[in-house]
Amino acid sequence: MQIFHTILDLIAMRSFSNLWYWIALAVTWSSASHWVLGVPYDMVLRARRVGGQAQEDLVLLARLNVARLLNIAREAGLILAIMVPFGLTFLLVTGFFYGSELAQAVFLLIFPLSGVGLLSLRTAARLEPIVAEGDATLVDRILSRHRISVQAIGMVAITCTALWGMWQNLKFSVLG
Repeated sequence: MQIFHTILDLIAMRSFSNLWYWIALAVTWSSASHWVLGVPYDMVLRARRVGGQAQEDLVLLARLNVARLLNIAREAGLILAIMVPFGLTFLLVTGFFYGSELAQAVFLLIFPLSGVGLLSLRTAARLEPIVAEGDATLVDRILSRHRISVQAIGMVAITCTALWGMWQNLKFSVLG
């Protein structure tokens, strides 16, 4: 029983006071805004700046990732449409109704990412005919707009998570 207690002390189930949670939150949103539909954003910038082969590479990678995302949606869309809301509802109820701080932290991380996932599917569906044509400038423009949307969702999510985390830490420090 001592080992279990030591492990729990090491993990620190109070997520909002744990530095690792905030590092994971920052890395998650940084990665989400850098990898736009699976295409690294520096590749988008390089294609815009250099042109030629870089634009062809951008269209090719975008075509592959659009096909991959849409294939996943077509093959496993129904299962995902059932499992994701179930998991989010479980985290929501467990975290905010029963007071599990770990469930609150995971919900505040995953819920906005599910919105980014839906936005990515919509953007992939919009890009499907465009990447088939090979119009690099339009692909560049759509991926850039998608990145701005992801960054906006990330800013709102980080702000809400920070406010909720500060509230939880203040509540815990006052109530002990």
